[in-house]
Amino acid sequence: MTKATDRLSHVALDETGLPAPTPEIDQERKVALFDLLEDNSFALPARASDPAPDGPFHLFLSIKDRRLVFDIKTESGAALAAFHLSLSPFKHVIKDYFQICEAYFDAVKRLPPAQIEAIDMGRRGIHDEGERIVSERLHGKVVVDDATARRLFTLICVLHFKG
Repeated sequence: MTKATDRLSHVALDETGLPAPTPEIDQERKVALFDLLEDNSFALPARASDPAPDGPFHLFLSIKDRRLVFDIKTESGAALAAFHLSLSPFKHVIKDYFQICEAYFDAVKRLPPAQIEAIDMGRRGIHDEGERIVSERLHGKVVVDDATARRLFTLICVLHFKG
């Protein structure tokens, strides 16, 4: 059962060393952050004899040493959990995500709505796959709903943007 405090109240991305995003990638980031903070379900599970910590939580996402880092703190800044995930399971779907986004952004400028819709369906399919991988990788570490996992996937992609 989720509590009202099982949520993120702040999310920050460490974009140190990344090239400036394109306007489209910047918009994807802004929308994902806004949507994530508006509606999310995020909880840390109980550990051994320790009860599950209460949220809301602050999440800091970064990539260090080619690993995805989740650093989770209380609203007052106290450390709660930090874990590093291999990026290998994400590589293929992130590549597909950027390819379909590029096709989508190009299509919006020049194609009729029916063709844009077909590309957007493909984009949603890739988001579904990214959501699944995020949920699998977070299993046992963080409890998230599907929409939260989907938005986290978008933010993970933003951290991979190479310009």
